[in-house]
Amino acid sequence: MEVSALVALTLLLGALVVLVALAVGKRKEEIREEAEQAAEFAAEASVVKGAAPKKQKQEKQQRSRKDKATQHTFSHPLLASSLKAHSGNVTCLDFSSNGKYLASCADDRTVRIWSTKDFLDREHKCLRANVELDHATLVRFSPDSRAFITWLANGDAIRIFKMIKKDDGTLSFKAAPEDFPQKHKAPILNIGIAETGKFIMSASTDTSIHIWDLKGEVLASINTNQITNSYAAISPCGRFVASCGFTPDVKVWEVCFGKGGEFKEVARAFDLKGHSAGVHAFAFSNDSHRMVTVSKDGTWKLWNTNVEYKKQQDPYLLKTVSCVSSEGSLAALSPDGRVVAISDGCNLALYDAASGKLEEEMQGVHSVPINDLRFDINGRFLVCSGDKAIRVFHNAPGYRAAIRDMQDMLKKAQNEAMKQRLQQQIKEAQSALDTVLAAPVE
Repeated sequence: MEVSALVALTLLLGALVVLVALAVGKRKEEIREEAEQAAEFAAEASVVKGAAPKKQKQEKQQRSRKDKATQHTFSHPLLASSLKAHSGNVTCLDFSSNGKYLASCADDRTVRIWSTKDFLDREHKCLRANVELDHATLVRFSPDSRAFITWLANGDAIRIFKMIKKDDGTLSFKAAPEDFPQKHKAPILNIGIAETGKFIMSASTDTSIHIWDLKGEVLASINTNQITNSYAAISPCGRFVASCGFTPDVKVWEVCFGKGGEFKEVARAFDLKGHSAGVHAFAFSNDSHRMVTVSKDGTWKLWNTNVEYKKQQDPYLLKTVSCVSSEGSLAALSPDGRVVAISDGCNLALYDAASGKLEEEMQGVHSVPINDLRFDINGRFLVCSGDKAIRVFHNAPGYRAAIRDMQDMLKKAQNEAMKQRLQQQIKEAQSALDTVLAAPVE
């Protein structure tokens, strides 16, 4: 009995010794892992603080050199600046109605707000609005320049952001509590807010356009009957919505409201007919009295749309000009209607609207096709996007056209005061043009 008890006690002690040894070994392993993790965190911290190990510094330098090597470089005498804060490809641009801001959105989940007065500075500061859990593909300013709307890539919906001015004068951004409901069944083409502030438009690649109120209720839906839509937009006056697509025309509707501001109907206004193939895109002048269209038929056309369509008066064609265009080509018309800009892939061409003369050509503006193109509201700059950079060009053709127009007016002027005023304006415009052409290329 005593022997068996002794054997049992020996076995128990042996088991305890084994368990203790295993526990000690496990703890040593845990301590070793903790030490390795601590070393990793310390290494990461040293990278953040600029004290990275030599090997990590070398890897970082190699990556930096590689990134720089793949950056797209572009130079042109009219290039005023390149805005380069986005880390992803820029997908859309919009100027505020007061002319102070340029908004840009990219697939880096941010919207950037730039100050237009900084365009000619060496540094281009911007404010960033984060798009939570998504990214914006389109952005449009509200008429009062105090808010903007975005189209969410994954959410397939409109999200509104308010711009709030802080006590120190800087801006912050706050998203509305709820996004608009999902209504489109095809990829989105464009969104817009009417300058009247009465409605929002969204258009998709099928044949649908929705007219919304500012609270996210659909007021009306338009079937364009163009087989597919290629572009749609609201006119700067806020009265019209236009679309183009597979058919060789541009269709324009008026969004009608009552005297009390209540929505009434969407009524067909007029069509632009004259192209022999589908229309890629179009643009309005600032007063909505002119439109430019670019088509698969290899031409752009300038139209007078200042007509009384309710009296059956049709828009009339002012100019047809041959150009290079391709799928995705865009058109922009300067606010005063003097300059036409047409994109073709990564390239850009500027024309005098009155004569149709090709004024400027820019090759390889971006490393990918241009996806947005627009003049600022004062007609001083033309901006475009495509890759991570935003290109800002001086509108030299606009200065030249304005000088020519004033010289023609001077020849016809009979009043001495008018002559002196025109001479002064010509002098100022020529001085501005000379300054632009003498500016160093970025």
